[in-house]
Amino acid sequence: MPTLIKSGAIVTDSYQVAEPVDGVLTLPAGDVLVSLETLQAHREQVLGHAGSKGVQIKPDQFAEAIADVVHQLDLVAVEFPAFADGRGYSTAYLLRTRYGYKGELRAVGDVFKDTLFYQSRVGFDAFAIRDDKDAEVALKGLQDFHEVYHASADQPSPLFLRRSA
Repeated sequence: MPTLIKSGAIVTDSYQVAEPVDGVLTLPAGDVLVSLETLQAHREQVLGHAGSKGVQIKPDQFAEAIADVVHQLDLVAVEFPAFADGRGYSTAYLLRTRYGYKGELRAVGDVFKDTLFYQSRVGFDAFAIRDDKDAEVALKGLQDFHEVYHASADQPSPLFLRRSA
């Protein structure tokens, strides 16, 4: 199981993955994480769950698919299948800026030190670190840079405007 970094600290993941078996979805007590397909097929059951609820989005699935329920979700996990696949950055940015998502936004998959700073810029605040990487080392990736030039989800004003203010 990947190590979770959330809000700048290494924490225990409270979410349990829940998927249907033979078309029947049984949600465990506590926090649950389901796929987009499961959310769509069992929408009322998932959204009515007493614990925290989250959905995991694949790179070829778009933020628009959850736009109507995003404010009812406590967690949106976005998959990064490979370092070179940057589609998750766009998904995170849209969730934070266009859809105003305020809950936990988690990067999962090929996530490690060199990606954390850039993922945090577009709105990720939680990171499931690959099993073959040291979470303590990865955590330092959030501090790789202290100043940014360009605007993004974490800093809406570019440096030149901040300096002239």
